[in-house]
Amino acid sequence: MKVKTLELQIGPIHTPIGEALVVFDDEKSLRAFDWKDHEDRMLRLLRRQYGVGLDLRLAKTPNEITRAFDAYFGGDLKALEQIPCQTAGTPFQREVWSALRSIPAGQTRSYGQLAAKLGRPKAMRAVGLANGSNPIGVVVPCHRVIGADGSLTGYGGGLERKRWLLAHEGVQLALSA
Repeated sequence: MKVKTLELQIGPIHTPIGEALVVFDDEKSLRAFDWKDHEDRMLRLLRRQYGVGLDLRLAKTPNEITRAFDAYFGGDLKALEQIPCQTAGTPFQREVWSALRSIPAGQTRSYGQLAAKLGRPKAMRAVGLANGSNPIGVVVPCHRVIGADGSLTGYGGGLERKRWLLAHEGVQLALSA
């Protein structure tokens, strides 16, 4: 039995907090974003979500995607909202990821607040797991989710990057965070 192959392209993005990789399809929809030092995890997430073989071709990152990231890191905090995204994942994961995109730059939500917004106030852990499986970091802003006490919680790119992204967006963090 032949395994279906998903053909995608991968290209670099330069950011002030490290080299990143973007995975996109022929329609220039973003399928994944992660930091270069976490490329293995990104590829695992893609394989898990799509359940197929991946044929990743190195390609020039589309100008629209590069411009949006340059604008975001240059201070236009809404620039990433225009990037079209396509994900797989379960219906619940996609629901969480959609809710993440509704958190405005400069604001944060706790896992409990996000679960309540989804009409599932007791699903905090499930929301956390879906958040951790987000294949499109920064654009689907999982970094905007913090602990109920205002503390920084895990971030796949590392807490220093999460801290930087939140500060870049104007979030005032507690000194103990």
